Amino acid sequence: MRPTVILILAVVLQSVALSQTAVDLFGRANEAYRAGRYDEAVKMYEQVLEQHSASAAIYFNLGNSYYRTGKLAPAVLAFERAYRLDPGDTDIKHNLRLLNLKTVDRIEPVPELFLVQWMRSIAAVLSPQTTQWTFFIAWFMLFAALAVLYLVPSSALMRLARGAALLSLMVVVLGGALLGLQRFNDESRDQAVIMAPTVTAKSSPDAGSVDAFVIHEGLKVRLSDAVGEWVKVILPDGKVGWIPSAQCERI
Repeated sequence: MRPTVILILAVVLQSVALSQTAVDLFGRANEAYRAGRYDEAVKMYEQVLEQHSASAAIYFNLGNSYYRTGKLAPAVLAFERAYRLDPGDTDIKHNLRLLNLKTVDRIEPVPELFLVQWMRSIAAVLSPQTTQWTFFIAWFMLFAALAVLYLVPSSALMRLARGAALLSLMVVVLGGALLGLQRFNDESRDQAVIMAPTVTAKSSPDAGSVDAFVIHEGLKVRLSDAVGEWVKVILPDGKVGWIPSAQCERI
């Protein structure tokens, strides 16, 4: 057997073994959770994430385990990561709403335009694959309707083609906007969760600068600039401050 074939076979066998180990570990973690051994379940779920590619189900179970141990911030972080992977899951959204009620900070976000809120709601419900297929089908229907308008002289068909073209154009524009929003949300990694119990944000990246505000664990913030060991955070209401990067973790 050639050395290259042996090397490929070894890599494949190792991948299969790791996959089986991860599945077995995930099952044992579920058993530990059902038995009430939540700390043990947390450790095994974390090991699964180290050995296997992340999934919404693993992060969801990890979030439940952290919540059972009374660790709010890690639970929020796990559920936020699960939500990023599967934004349409109602259980994940429900648990996030419950955890947000348990956080200390009650910060009202800056109001958005109705159209922006509507687009975000649709983008959260539809999967990127569904949006992509809808966009391509509408694009095809638009060209088919335009072809009918130019090639078929029948007035009845022309009226039907005009209506189909207008509807397809609207779906193409909406689908393109949704695809762009979903791609931006997928590629953007500027959100983080405050992990320390209490954090005093500063007006500049300097421990001796003026205090800007105080926030608490579990709060989701947006990250901006970074200077050394400091990161600039933006709160939902638009307030800006600097905190040590070790006091938050990127989603």
